[in-house]
Amino acid sequence: MAALGHLGVLVTRPEPQAGPLARRLAAEGARIYRLPAIEVLARDDRARQRAALGPIDRFHWIVFVSANAVRFGASLLEGRRDLRLAAVGPATAAALNHAGYRVALVPQGGYDSEHLLACPEFRHVQGQRVLIVRGDGGRELLADELAARGAAISYAEVYERRCARPVPGVVAAVEAEWSQGAIDVVTATSGELLRCLYEILSPAGRVLLAHSTLLVGGPRIGAVARQIGITGPLIVAARPDDDGLVDALLKSRRHTSDP
Repeated sequence: MAALGHLGVLVTRPEPQAGPLARRLAAEGARIYRLPAIEVLARDDRARQRAALGPIDRFHWIVFVSANAVRFGASLLEGRRDLRLAAVGPATAAALNHAGYRVALVPQGGYDSEHLLACPEFRHVQGQRVLIVRGDGGRELLADELAARGAAISYAEVYERRCARPVPGVVAAVEAEWSQGAIDVVTATSGELLRCLYEILSPAGRVLLAHSTLLVGGPRIGAVARQIGITGPLIVAARPDDDGLVDALLKSRRHTSDP
């Protein structure tokens, strides 16, 4: 039998990020259900933002905080290959590589602002100009700490996130399967996504979610789960990328299968 033995997994990532994770899980034997909880859209003021930034080569570092930042913001680089680019994690670095750019800095051992800030290249940034490419309303830790170290920070907020607006009937269909025991594990790769999932479910769906096993991309997301009243078991991945999520679920499955 495949490692996940027909385990029912609800994948909640937005399109197109949901596809690779769903395929990885299915390859391990999981039954996949999909309910994107967040929509990611290009901001309509990107041209104005780009004009306000000035020459792109004036920045000592350009930091991309997610694969979506690359998807909607790679055009800021204007095809130049002489810029110093940093990526918060390997998925973001891979997106930049796929777009034809070499990444100078990816943190080791963790995929968040804290690990990027711990890199030697970012310890001494006095007088340097840093551009952070992100969505609207992201975490401020990276900018705040770099500014405290003497860097001049600029933002390019190239996309926006909002809770999904599912086609009528989609949520009810997923909840019907869920109520019959078909869904064993719910994935959540950000706190914002988890809050949006809660928002789009019916009252009965929220009860199902409250008692479900959650596969989360890090402890911060687990904390959000508890804040909104989810009391079911947590499987916390060591890394928030697809490999980390699948590895965590496989490890949990092996553990529960041991005599």
